[in-house]
Formats: sequence, structure tokens, C-alpha cells
Amino acid sequence: MSDQHPGLLNGLDEILEPAHTALVVVDMQNDFCADNGYIHTTQGADMSGNKPLAARIGKLVQAARDAGVMVVWIRAIYDHDLLPAPMLSKMLEKGKGAVCCASDSWGADFYEIGPIDGEQVVEKRCYSAFHNTQMDDILRRRGIKSLVMTGVATNVCVDSTLREAFFHGYYIVMPPDCVGSANVPLHEATIKSVEFIFGHVPESTDVMDVWAAKAGAAQAAE
Repeated sequence: MSDQHPGLLNGLDEILEPAHTALVVVDMQNDFCADNGYIHTTQGADMSGNKPLAARIGKLVQAARDAGVMVVWIRAIYDHDLLPAPMLSKMLEKGKGAVCCASDSWGADFYEIGPIDGEQVVEKRCYSAFHNTQMDDILRRRGIKSLVMTGVATNVCVDSTLREAFFHGYYIVMPPDCVGSANVPLHEATIKSVEFIFGHVPESTDVMDVWAAKAGAAQAAE
């Protein structure tokens, strides 16, 4: 920690300290990721990359659990009567009237991976997981300073959430191999934007290496 500022963390080794880090999994749900889900049926998007994406995120989730890193699952519930009017207007235009991630639907269920007992699930009604939720309170009660962002879509809900987190004072780490989007140019642009101004973009293996080294050092010190 720097002497210049009592809260300043420098480099991934300090930022990814397990005691103050949370892994955030955004919107890994059927409507966003699965064949015959909302994105597939309304946009005709190629969904083939989502199963490998879920597997990579799953490995990172397990590494987080092993290292004692908090895991937070974000779930969208987008019933039309719950949405802000401008968001609903755009979704009706793009989604041909379909409901994305309706309450108690298959589309809202987690895709391939999901929480275990004791892990936090935060439901959201717009693209950012911080807007009108308890997300900030949940994290601050646990002393969280750093967020490892994963999930979909890179350029929409992941981006919206990490930007608001940044404005709340959280350090941002976004492994590019653990985020995905049907829109590849915007996915790539978001990665560049995060690297340029909002945080760090190491591969997930690099994040896991930091956690493994810290766990090894802690065991050696016992």
C-alpha cells in the first residue's frame, strides 16, 4: 500500500488480495447465453462461444472459492413492468416485444454455472448491478475494495456495472477471456476502454496465479 494515500493499491498483487476482493459474475443466464434464449432468438446471434466462456468463468469461480475470495452472482430480471421506460422502449424495439429474463422463467435461470449455498445473488432491473440494488452495501460490509468482473455482455451489463463500481471507488480487474458479447467489435472496444482508463485486463490464469501464490505464502507462514 502506498504512503501517498491510505487507500491506494498498486499492481495486481495488492489489488487482488483475497480478503478484499470479490469475483462478480454478471448475467450468466439462459436468455443471454443459451440456444433458443432471448439473444439467440431476437438477434440470431452465434451462441457457440458461451459454453467455453462459462467453463472458463467456472474455473475462475472455483479458484476464488479456494482462495477465500467472495463470489457475487448478478441476475437480471427484466419483466417489462420493472424496467425504466427508456430501457423498455429500446428493448421493445430490438427484442420484437419479447421479455428477456422474465421472473421464474427458464430464460432467467443461470446458464451452465451458478451459486452454491452461502454465495450472494443480486437481482437487477437495469444494466448496472449497482443501480437500485444493495450491491454496494453488500460489498462494503465485507470490506471489499476490488472487483474481478466476468460474464455477459462485455459492452452492456459488464461495462455498466464496472463503470459504476469504479465511480464508487472499487478497483476493477476484467479478464478478457471471462467476458463475452454477441457484438465482437464492441466487446473488443470495451476491453480496450477498461485497460485504458478503468482498470486491469489480465487473463484469468494470471488472476488465478496471484491467488494461488498468496494461498501458498499463507500456508508457508503457518
